Amino acid sequence: MINNVLLDLDDTIFDFHKAEKIALIKVLNQLSISFDERILERYSQINAEQWKLLEQGKLDRQEVKVRRYKLLFDEIGVYESPREATAIYEKNLAVGHYFIDGAEEMLKKLYKIYSLYITTNGTVKIQKGRIKSSGIEKYIKGIFTSEEIGFNKPNMKFFDYCFSKIPNFEKDRTVIIGDSISSDIQGGKNAGIKTIWFNPSGIENTSNIIPDYEIKSLSEIYTLLSKI
Repeated sequence: MINNVLLDLDDTIFDFHKAEKIALIKVLNQLSISFDERILERYSQINAEQWKLLEQGKLDRQEVKVRRYKLLFDEIGVYESPREATAIYEKNLAVGHYFIDGAEEMLKKLYKIYSLYITTNGTVKIQKGRIKSSGIEKYIKGIFTSEEIGFNKPNMKFFDYCFSKIPNFEKDRTVIIGDSISSDIQGGKNAGIKTIWFNPSGIENTSNIIPDYEIKSLSEIYTLLSKI
């Protein structure tokens, strides 16, 4: 029987893409850069690529945050400061929250039965600001951020730290739920715990990282956990 549920935050509980778009529009407006949906799409691609490099240990967090804007500005021919853009972006991203459909209802159900923990590679200030504004702290036993721990998912050392802080921890009674194959599912595999891939868009998994379970809707989790 499952006791501990590790939950990714971005695009599992919070709609990161919506928050990202709003924050990016504010960056562009403040820097007097015309907004274009193609710029948002390209930024999202560049951003995802930089976070992959962080997971692989090829970039550190500060490099990710600034490099994504440098690459974007170089592509669109804008001569603005990537560091200033980063500061504006983070200030706006930390304000407010947008739930993935069914996320709040899921938390209200699960916390009565399971010990819930947030595991995120996101920036501490941003994630804690969004968690506070959302009011979900009352459902959560602990929040583990890679910036504070010093290691990122899927690194085993990230999970070793988390496990050391969970009372009466048992691997076979623990599961991780997240949208990222390379971060959440690979991390769970590395850590020897069960994995649930949240895949609402039905994306084909072309990697060799195979989750134990896959769901398309957060409403499926309650029933699934009771069967594991």
